[in-house]
Amino acid sequence: MVFSHDVELALQAATVLANSALEPDTLTTVADLSQVFVDFDYSGRHDADAAELEAVRGLRSELRELLTASREEAVGLVNTMLAEERAVPRLMRHDRFDWHLHAVADDDPLPKRIRVETAMAMVDVIRADELSRLGTCADDECDGVVLDLSRNRSRRFCSTTCGNRNAVAAYRARQSQ
Repeated sequence: MVFSHDVELALQAATVLANSALEPDTLTTVADLSQVFVDFDYSGRHDADAAELEAVRGLRSELRELLTASREEAVGLVNTMLAEERAVPRLMRHDRFDWHLHAVADDDPLPKRIRVETAMAMVDVIRADELSRLGTCADDECDGVVLDLSRNRSRRFCSTTCGNRNAVAAYRARQSQ
């Protein structure tokens, strides 16, 4: 494991949310948001209404900007996000998770918690100088964010779809030679 479990989950969630803005949009219903809440083990308040959905949808471009920023740019973005949200880190233990960091109250709105948890996760990425684990999809037709948590740093595509499309294209190119 490159990062702690909570950091990996926050980075994975941010990547999924950032990529959900690509066509086809995959965050269009409250049910879609509720699935993200469950899939990435968010805790605390979840209003499960249209206002919350729109607020989370509104974060997607900021998340993408942060996940694809240079190290210096990411520092500025993280510091701004944490200051704007008045984040105060504290150790928490709940559900099946051992001690980890929370920086806003559990009853704060989900969009605020997503923003802060992503910023806090990026603190670890920046401090470890591991921004090379974040990038954009190697598919020429895709702008998806890629999070590579593999040991050998081999992930190049944002999804299986993009990876398969490129594998098929490479196969066809070899066959036509």
